[in-house]
Amino acid sequence: MQISRLFEIVYILLNRKPITAKKLAERFEVSVRTIYRDIDTLCAAGVPIYMTKGKGGGIGLDENFVLNKSVLSDKEQNEILTALQSLNAIKYPDIDHVISKLGALFNKSDASWVDVDFSHWGSHDMGKFNQLRMAIINAKTIDFEYFSTYGEKTNRRVEPLQLWFKDKSWYLKGYCLSKQAFRIFKLARMKTLQTIDRTFDRESLLASFDEPIRDESCRTIRLKLHIQPCAAYRVYDEFDDNEITKNEDGSFTVTVSYPEDEWVYGYILSFGSNAEVIEPQYARELIRERLEAIMIKYR
Repeated sequence: MQISRLFEIVYILLNRKPITAKKLAERFEVSVRTIYRDIDTLCAAGVPIYMTKGKGGGIGLDENFVLNKSVLSDKEQNEILTALQSLNAIKYPDIDHVISKLGALFNKSDASWVDVDFSHWGSHDMGKFNQLRMAIINAKTIDFEYFSTYGEKTNRRVEPLQLWFKDKSWYLKGYCLSKQAFRIFKLARMKTLQTIDRTFDRESLLASFDEPIRDESCRTIRLKLHIQPCAAYRVYDEFDDNEITKNEDGSFTVTVSYPEDEWVYGYILSFGSNAEVIEPQYARELIRERLEAIMIKYR
């Protein structure tokens, strides 16, 4: 609380109008003596605060002072602002106001140099995301319907622990009361989400959270792909360097692991004739079956 109060005092003083210790004490609901101790702490940190007596007097700040000359280095300021900007990815409430406020404190006019959005085009899942965030923070149990890779629907009751972003998708880690075990759920497959009035001991649950967790979203498949040279731009955009082998003829061999569901087969087909599955054999057969089904539709 003291650190927050110190920053708030500096922010108030940056308005360049002297303020009395009594008014600061009333604002923060502390004693005048506590305010004087805070002022001593700020002065010791190098913040040039002065105090004047008489009418119009009070506690003030040197007019040439900006926060980047004291307390935090320029690198630390940029790291703080960058970290706060990343919270825009999850639409954290009031974060724009906090960034703007700290930008003024640090005397940095362009605090919003980056914008991050992990949601897909046309996504309406942000309400679900924020509902899960609050359930995690408040240690509230959730109920939802979950659809497996094969479209099977089950009802789940889960004690949520963590939201997790992995390879283009959001997941929820939590303790599934239905299965009496830790599980990982893909947010896109969670439907009719409800927060119920049942709390749980989050700290105790986190203490045993390092045990192996089964991914409820799907199993993974390790693919070996042969990709033509004309698709080089996609190879370097979409795969890591350690997954890519460039062949003498300019083509590529890519070895990668993905969740095995309809998405991965649709992804392979998005390369058209520029990609071929080498391994595993059953994946080749599934691709062939899908291509034959497509041909039937377009005959």
